[in-house]
Amino acid sequence: MVDPKIECKNLTEIILDNITEGVFTIDHEFNITSFNKAASQITGFPTEQAIGKKCYDVFRSDICEEGCVLKKAIENGKNSYSKIVYIITRKGFRIPIKVTGAALKDKKGNILGGVQTFRDLSTEDDLRKFIRRNYSYHDIVSKNPAMWQLFDLLPQVADSNSTVLIEGESGTGKELVARVIHQLSTRADKNFVAINCGGLPDNLLESELFGYKAGAFTDARRDKIGRIALAEGGTLFLDEIGDISQAFQVKLLRFLQEKTYEPLGSVETINANVRIIAATNKNLEELVAEGIFRKDLYYRIKVVRLHIPPLRQRKEDIPLLIDHFIRRFNNLQGKSIEGVSPRVLEVLMRHSYPGNVRELENIIEHAFVLCNEDIIQEKHLPIDLFEQRPEEIQDEYQKKLNEMEAELILRTLEEHNWNRQAAARALNIHKTTLFRKIKRLGIKLPHVDGRHRHVND
Repeated sequence: MVDPKIECKNLTEIILDNITEGVFTIDHEFNITSFNKAASQITGFPTEQAIGKKCYDVFRSDICEEGCVLKKAIENGKNSYSKIVYIITRKGFRIPIKVTGAALKDKKGNILGGVQTFRDLSTEDDLRKFIRRNYSYHDIVSKNPAMWQLFDLLPQVADSNSTVLIEGESGTGKELVARVIHQLSTRADKNFVAINCGGLPDNLLESELFGYKAGAFTDARRDKIGRIALAEGGTLFLDEIGDISQAFQVKLLRFLQEKTYEPLGSVETINANVRIIAATNKNLEELVAEGIFRKDLYYRIKVVRLHIPPLRQRKEDIPLLIDHFIRRFNNLQGKSIEGVSPRVLEVLMRHSYPGNVRELENIIEHAFVLCNEDIIQEKHLPIDLFEQRPEEIQDEYQKKLNEMEAELILRTLEEHNWNRQAAARALNIHKTTLFRKIKRLGIKLPHVDGRHRHVND
């Protein structure tokens, strides 16, 4: 006759091996005492190899050192703690799982160890990525084609040591792109040091970049290393480089050409091993043409040139960014806001975002302060979103002027049988000025003009 205890144990093993969730138990020393079939399939460790080992040697997750749910459950005697984490399988794959840890107790309530159940979320994670089209790249969220072209370039740019110029309006995320380049590069284990060139006068910018020796000036009581030295071996990010003075442009050019510098008050020349990434919200080509920005410095920093489009040109990203910021602020503030109302989405989609992505982030953060509901409503948004801004009024005025001007030009051309020279005389402007206006206003002309020649002739 079979011992009922043995039969019960075998039945328990059969049940555990036939459930889809991974299950293992540990003793007080975190040694694995049982390991079911699903646990073996998910982690890649055979049951016989797992039993007797420390759980953190088999179940290699990003919470083993800190935040272990089993440790919490055993220490507090709680029924369960749940988390979504990543583990490294025996073959080295990183997979997402949902893990639940509970204290393992006998009938008298004595804690014998712990039991952990976990479920492979790989399929759900793949589905979620498919639904979102994986529109996230190192914390840059976008599904805009121009942004994805940029994403494709970043690994190649990171592999080189060439100087990079990132162009884009304020708030588009130029520093974030610079940090991604650094993270993808061979310099990732060294410092990423940023400095805003536009916010500092020349003397302070020079001391911040190059550092100084004690006694270099009145308040220099001890040596101070500069940002270049702090970034040694890593990346130096020069933000708003278009704002530096012409006098300092000469000093910066020398550093970029020779990769050497002298701290203020020092005669010692120091060699620098840093990768330079610059950024600007200005049109440097125009500044060069106006004689404000040195041409040789411009060509030195734009070896690789990247452009980030403003948010108003990629409004398809707004819903993704809203979701991204809601998840971030939920984690930071311990809330569980699910999303925005249809009316709020309509308002946010209509807004022109002069402050770009940073402005949208601030709007969502403002809403989080006021929202104690599941859904962000209109009342939680900043009031100025519902007031027309002066620049928006100006834009509308300019649009109407352009429409009136285009209508006048078209009517004049039509009256002169599409002869552009005659139309220019009638409008009292030069022929080349008329050409520029036609191009700027996007006026579509017939294939032939009054002289029976092609318009492009």
